[in-house]
Formats: sequence, C-alpha cells, structure tokens
Amino acid sequence: MSGDDVLRPVALVVDDEESVRESFRLVLDQDYDVLDAPDGARALDIVRSHHVDVVLLDIRLPEMDGIEVLERLKALDDSLEVILVTAVRTVRTAVAAMKLGAFDYLTKPFEDEELLSLVRRAVEKRSLEREVTFLRGELARSHDRDEIIGDHPEMEKLARLVTQVARTTTTVLITGESGTGKELIARAIHHRGPRRDKPFVPVNPAAIPDALVESELFGHEKGAFTGAHQRKLGRFELAQGGTLFLDEIGLLRAEVQAKLLRVLQEREIERVGGTRSIKIDVRIVAATNVDLKRAVAAGAFREDLYYRLNVVPIAVPPLRARIEDVPRLVDHFVRRYNDEFKKHIQGFTPEALSLLASYAWPGNVRELQNVVERTMVLVDGPLIGPADLPLDVTVAPGRPGLGVAPESLRMDLNQASDRFERIIVQRVLEEVGGNVSEAARVLGLHRNSLKVKLARWKLAGGEPEEPGAQ
Repeated sequence: MSGDDVLRPVALVVDDEESVRESFRLVLDQDYDVLDAPDGARALDIVRSHHVDVVLLDIRLPEMDGIEVLERLKALDDSLEVILVTAVRTVRTAVAAMKLGAFDYLTKPFEDEELLSLVRRAVEKRSLEREVTFLRGELARSHDRDEIIGDHPEMEKLARLVTQVARTTTTVLITGESGTGKELIARAIHHRGPRRDKPFVPVNPAAIPDALVESELFGHEKGAFTGAHQRKLGRFELAQGGTLFLDEIGLLRAEVQAKLLRVLQEREIERVGGTRSIKIDVRIVAATNVDLKRAVAAGAFREDLYYRLNVVPIAVPPLRARIEDVPRLVDHFVRRYNDEFKKHIQGFTPEALSLLASYAWPGNVRELQNVVERTMVLVDGPLIGPADLPLDVTVAPGRPGLGVAPESLRMDLNQASDRFERIIVQRVLEEVGGNVSEAARVLGLHRNSLKVKLARWKLAGGEPEEPGAQ
C-alpha cells in the first residue's frame, strides 16, 4: 500500500489450488488487500490474527470442507461475510450455507465483474452493520450527547460558536476545568457537522499506560512488541471519515507529541511495527484542562503542536461562573435518572436548590450530576429537600461571599442531629449498594430499627412502622 492509498478492505481467499488463489488475487488486488490460505485450518489462523472483511471460501477443501470452515469462521466472528465458491451449485448445500450465515454463493466459472460486485456488496454490508452497532452503542452510552444546557450568556455564546464551527472540518481546541463538559462540546461539534454519520471516537491518552499510548492511537502490526498477537487498528483508523476526540492533550509525552504533530501535518499514520503509511481523513478535536501556553513556556508542550491544535479555541466556563444554570441542569438530570431508575421524583425543593446554588462546585457539572444521581438513588420522592443532600455540599463553604445557605442553619439541635444521622445512613447505604441488612450491621442497628428510620425519612428500603418495632 502506498502513502496515497486509504485503508482498504481485506479479502481472504481460501482454496487448495494455488493457481485459483492467484487468479482471485489478480482480480481483487486493485481494490482490496488480499490474503490467502490453502485450507480451513490456515484460514482460521488468519482470521484469528488479522482483520478480515470478506472470505471467499471454496466448498471442496482437504480435511475440513467449506461448510465446516464456514461454521467455525462465524463462531470466531459472526459479522464476517463469507462467500462460498463451488463448481457445482446444489440446493441442499446452498440451504445449509445460508442457515450458517453465508453471504452468498459464487459458481465457477465466473466473470470478473460478477466476483467484484459480490465482494463489494459483502464489504458494504459488513461496514454498514459495524456502523449500526457503533451508533447503537453511542446512543446507549450518551443519549444526551448533543445537548448544551444553560441560559447564561456565556453558554449562549458557546452554543452559537459550536454551531458555526460544526459546519467546518477545522481542528478545535476545547479548554476548561475538569468536569465542565468538554467531551459533550466535542460531540455536539461532531453531530451537528457534515461528519455526523461517521464515527466519533474519544480517547484519553493520559488514562492509557505510557507503553501503550502509541498503539492505541496509531495501531500496531502483529509481532510489533511482546503481547502483540494480532494486528490492531488504532483510534485514528477507527475514526476514519469522522472525528477523533483527544482528551487531556496537555499530558501527552514529548515523543507522542512529535508523532501527533506529524500526523496533523501529513495526514497519514504508520502503525507501530509497520512499514506502510496509511492515509487518514479524520477531524481532530482536542481538549485540555491545562494552560497550554504556560506548558509551552515551561517546555512541557511543543509550541508547533499547540498552534496546530489551537486553530479554533473554545473555552468552557466553570459551573461557579454560571451558577444561574444549576436549576436547569438539575431538572435535566432528574429527568434522566427518573427514566433510568424508573422513579417519579418531581424535582428539588426551592430550599434544596438554594443550597446547591450556594456551593462552589469544584468538580463542575460532573459533580452536580453525581450529586443528583446519588440523591435520587436513595430517595423515593416526590420532592428532594435540603436534608436529602450530601453533607459535603450543604455545609461546605459556598461561592466567594455567599457561604452556607441560611436555611441550613434554621433548625434546633434535634433537627440537626436527625439530619446528620440521616446523612450517615445514606452514605452507608450507598457503600453497601442499598442492602438494608448490611447497612444495619455496619451501623450497629437492628434491621427493623433501620427500616423504621428509612420509612420516617421516606427513603428507599423503609416500611411503615409496626407496633413494637424498635
């Protein structure tokens, strides 16, 4: 493959006659990477160790016939498309093959165009199925991926900028504190742009062991290093035609920075242990919570890479700078977790929202989301009040100049004691996964006593107090 070629589909030809394998290669070689095997055992080995899109499988093979090989191939990779090749078409064989998942039949002798058309359709089907699987996973994992929530002027400005940038394929650098929603912004750019029907592939190099970063980004060939038992596609190839989101880009090692710079300049990659350049067509969206200008000045980040990434900068404000958006965000998360937990909680009381608005949110939107989720796990509703909130949120210092909301101090000692007890019980329940018996053991209470308290507090796991309950 030359540097001008894009990543090509891989066809495996399985036939015990070398001349037949060579004839297939001559027809397919212009559009496909062609592998070949003389028998079923070797074909299975190749599929285990290589990426293969379509198999051309002869029915008559030594030791294992084509039907048995087909069955084993589908057991290895059910999405693999297999075209059976035979000199004699029989109805019984055709029915058996189709039941085992063969894509189609090809009868010898055949025209080149017939072969090419059949292989092309098989590859297109495999590609479509993989894309559908990917999109289903995306929807399941991020059903609100494209929703930028907030009425604050900074968020309205951010939403307009995202819409403008999304129309292009320009490289984008998103900056902001941890938990502000940088990946959500990256997804919004992708899904509002011309590449929305192609993959969005996120990767956080900082979360990958140093020895594996290059392999994860650029892929590797079989035998490239100890443990590389088969070829692996990197994130750049998986994102082909779509968007690659590079999170925490400021933490990349110097040598990986150099390789990334070359990719951005040349628009091609080389797998670890490989000798061929692979052309890539990927939009890059990077994100960082590090001040890259300072990192450049300190010699920790390449200046040339910084300017390659910082074509369009987007700054995401921290939650404390748009505290007015807390009620909308809370409503959004309440709807999400009502669906997820099959609950019917109406929302937070004004007093509870006031406490949330008085907190500094060092973990930003991610921390707020965690608080809402944690609270909704433990409360059955219908409303969530101040006593339901975690202690670290309600008694922590608030935003500069605000402090704790006054409502949290308007209680007598008994109320304060009950509230503190409730918070401790909630935290223990979280730690034991909601197991009331285990929580009672940890707290040194009888199980019935704990259930009475839960019922009084209207928390999940409680039950009405019965006569004689302790």
